[in-house]
Amino acid sequence: MSEIFEESLSMPVENDYKADKIQVLEGLEAVRLRPAMYIGDVSEKGLHHLVYEVVDNSIDEALAGYCSKISVTINEDNSVTVEDNGRGIPVDLHEKEGRSALDVVMTVLHAGGKFDKKSYKVSGGLHGVGVSCVNALSEKLEVEVRRDGKIYHQTYHRGEPQGNVEEIGNSDQTGTKTTFKPDDTIFIVTVYNYAILANRLRELAYLNKHIEILLTDRRITDNDGNFKSERFHSTEGLKEFVQFIDSNRERLIENIIYINSDKTDTPVEIAILYNTSYVENVFSYVNNINTIEGGTHMTGFRRGLTRTLKAFAEKSGMLKNFKIDISGDDFREGLSAVISIKVAEPQFEGQTKTKLGNSDVSGFVETAVTQMLNNYLEENPKDAKSIVNKVILAATARHEARKARELVQRKGSLAGRGLPGKLTDCSDKDPAACEIFLVEGDSAGGTAKGGRNKKFQAILPLRGKILNVEKAHQHKVLDSDEIKNIFTALGVSIGTNDDAKELNLEKLRYYKVIIMTDADVDGSHIATLIMTFFFRYMKELITNGHLYIATPPLYLCTHKRSKTKQYCWSEEQRLSFVEQYAEGREDAVTIQRYKGLGEMNAEQLWETTMDPQQRTLRQVNIQSATEADRIFSMLMGDDVPPRREFIEQNATYAKIDA
Repeated sequence: MSEIFEESLSMPVENDYKADKIQVLEGLEAVRLRPAMYIGDVSEKGLHHLVYEVVDNSIDEALAGYCSKISVTINEDNSVTVEDNGRGIPVDLHEKEGRSALDVVMTVLHAGGKFDKKSYKVSGGLHGVGVSCVNALSEKLEVEVRRDGKIYHQTYHRGEPQGNVEEIGNSDQTGTKTTFKPDDTIFIVTVYNYAILANRLRELAYLNKHIEILLTDRRITDNDGNFKSERFHSTEGLKEFVQFIDSNRERLIENIIYINSDKTDTPVEIAILYNTSYVENVFSYVNNINTIEGGTHMTGFRRGLTRTLKAFAEKSGMLKNFKIDISGDDFREGLSAVISIKVAEPQFEGQTKTKLGNSDVSGFVETAVTQMLNNYLEENPKDAKSIVNKVILAATARHEARKARELVQRKGSLAGRGLPGKLTDCSDKDPAACEIFLVEGDSAGGTAKGGRNKKFQAILPLRGKILNVEKAHQHKVLDSDEIKNIFTALGVSIGTNDDAKELNLEKLRYYKVIIMTDADVDGSHIATLIMTFFFRYMKELITNGHLYIATPPLYLCTHKRSKTKQYCWSEEQRLSFVEQYAEGREDAVTIQRYKGLGEMNAEQLWETTMDPQQRTLRQVNIQSATEADRIFSMLMGDDVPPRREFIEQNATYAKIDA
């Protein structure tokens, strides 16, 4: 990277910098030139964001009270159709622009009714660029509007209208129907993932109760020829949402704690459950946007929860003989909650622009939590006692864990403890240029050490399966040698305050943290254990894009006669090789099945899995935090049937034991 940078500095720069060098990008050209600025990226995340932008328009119609049904259809050609029964986008003449308002909405950035608070009190959409951005990044887009007894239609090609808005028929219904096909000259991924869309639409149905959302995939049919489809609808909203999130955990309390306040211009809705686990799961939303970095609404929630529960515990006398100080973390152990607020003018900040900054919101939320939680505790003494008892146990365990925590967290721990004995470090000290492989076992670690590039690749062998943090208290986690080694090697630390656990990434020593395990069932299990640890204790590492999974091959296939060799990452690739080079005769394929990384020599591991020029790394990201939480709790929890069903549906090569 540094060589490229130095080369660019030495390139000559044109001196003739005058007015004619200033480019003005007309219309939607800026979106097509820099698409990632508007939708995040041009891969899977950005592709699905196009759907969200269109759906958000329909949701905003619902929030305004004019829409009750939304349908999303993935068509056979991977185009998407979004249809609602809202008011329909206006089609009359826009005086300033001198053309149909529909044309303006579809082709001008930041044009729409959401800027007029008389039309929409609140609106979603993370970037606020809306359907015009989708239009710009679509090979083709068609929009059909039903309103005023008529049907109107317009077609676009890469953002350019292919004619005027036309009246094409009559209708006694209202609404908007948008069909778009992402531009394959922009996107590197153009195939929609049903599960990703289903997770978001399910989330929207919970966040906006009584709205019916239908998802249909016309690429997939069942044995009867019916298209794959799901209907998302919630009558109790956040109450059902928190139950869904906690579906794989054992409840601590019988009732859902429900908080709903609309006494200010910022409506607050919260649903809370306590379970017997050791993890805290709080998911927050502002105008349907998942604020993964939290913000002022989270601060208000945590303060209100901590102060109210602490005051109740002291008043009840349950802390009379308890001499240990109780922290905010203790009150949130085993807590699952969903917070949803509506803000007329949200101010977002943070790395991903998903952290709420409105200062007045904190007080609104804290007041709502304090008042309604107090009422709940008084009216539900059995649940209140269960919560306080769990808080006492959490505080006791935390007290016992203090020495273990200090060992990991103390200032200068890297210098004091030294790096883990099994870590083979790299010579480069620039974190942005360095990567570390977390490798399963000493055998694979030895091969990786032999195959690595010593300048920028470090190796940390892990002993077998690390602790399952889903079923362990924090003090057990921080007392685990393997986990302490990961903390120390990465150079990060966990701090706590009244509001939340905080992961300090300032001293992160490697910007790529790569999980490299065997390409078999055991390897997948170990990788899942490691990912569970990162998700629960280092989520910021994931959200900042630092966590990856290596993809070692399953087979090395060699044609005996021609000596042609090919690495295969799937059974389909192996069969294709046999068909292509051996006319289907397997006895003409030497096939070496890699059961473990240790079975590969250093050169093979380098060229297939570690060489940045040839390898494939899978970056770990969180498409849906609630779904990720549900899956981790199911995979790593005690309930066997859901885990078995998940593996049977998703495994490609796992053999399920009876």
